[in-house]
Amino acid sequence: MAFKGIGFVPHGTNIPFLSLRTIAFILSGLAIIASIALFSSRGLNYGIDFIGGTSIEIRHKGGPADIGDIRSKVGDLNFGDVQVQQFNDPRDVLVRIELQQGGEEANQVALDKMKKALGEAYEFRNTEVVGPTVSQELTRAGLIAVLTAIFVVLIYIWLRFEWQFSLGAVIALVHDVILTIGIFSLLQLEFTLSIIAALLTIVGYSLNDTVVVYDRVRENLRKFKKMDLAELLNLSINNTLSRTILTSVTTLIALFSLFFFGGEVIRGFVFAMIWGVLVGTYSSIFIGAPVLLLLGVKRDWSGLGGSKYKEPGKA
Repeated sequence: MAFKGIGFVPHGTNIPFLSLRTIAFILSGLAIIASIALFSSRGLNYGIDFIGGTSIEIRHKGGPADIGDIRSKVGDLNFGDVQVQQFNDPRDVLVRIELQQGGEEANQVALDKMKKALGEAYEFRNTEVVGPTVSQELTRAGLIAVLTAIFVVLIYIWLRFEWQFSLGAVIALVHDVILTIGIFSLLQLEFTLSIIAALLTIVGYSLNDTVVVYDRVRENLRKFKKMDLAELLNLSINNTLSRTILTSVTTLIALFSLFFFGGEVIRGFVFAMIWGVLVGTYSSIFIGAPVLLLLGVKRDWSGLGGSKYKEPGKA
């Protein structure tokens, strides 16, 4: 007996995604404007990687560390921005304080004060200082990495498909990146180098999702040369909908597991990934494909033969 895989979407499903394109464009436009406004007014909650500071790993000698007690004692020392989070073992705590005015000597004084405040109960295991010069270089490198990734995508899609597909994919990617930055600005979650890594991963995920739809569009352009373009795009999205949902759901299951059980250290990265999967799936359906309708594509660009239009599902 042959085994049949589980279908997330019934065969022959024909959801009119393209009829919702105006609403989707309006919602996405408003979300992009809101994200840019939030970034301009509130900015991002940059971590020590970008603003400079001291990262200190400590371990409680007698058992699980009391995060609240550490936060209270270190907060009373007036170091400015202080972040306290548990990682790995319940005894291990990561304390981050912003860069102190006065250079290396001031940072050492702050470390000595913290050791005195916490007493002998804690072992200071590792200390790392990120200076402002390094922070500026990291910021520049992160920005260049994201822009380079988007530019390479532009060239890759252009070579593989046509310029309309390339522009559509890049618009979807920029949409995803801006909305991710917007949500981090809105919630004031810590923005670190790991979030840059998440953005690059989101670019890859969103691109993969969009290319799957574009491949089916190209295939259907060869098969149905007389079909209305809006109907053809809608057919292509529905053809790949089961794969899109399966990929998104399985990825989200893993990410939510990491978010709730993976610890505080990776939570920001995982949150960015969860958000990226959601907006990436949305953009591949409601942004990437509808943009092709606005730009138009050549019906016989492949140069390959194809059948005349037949209603899907009919011989």
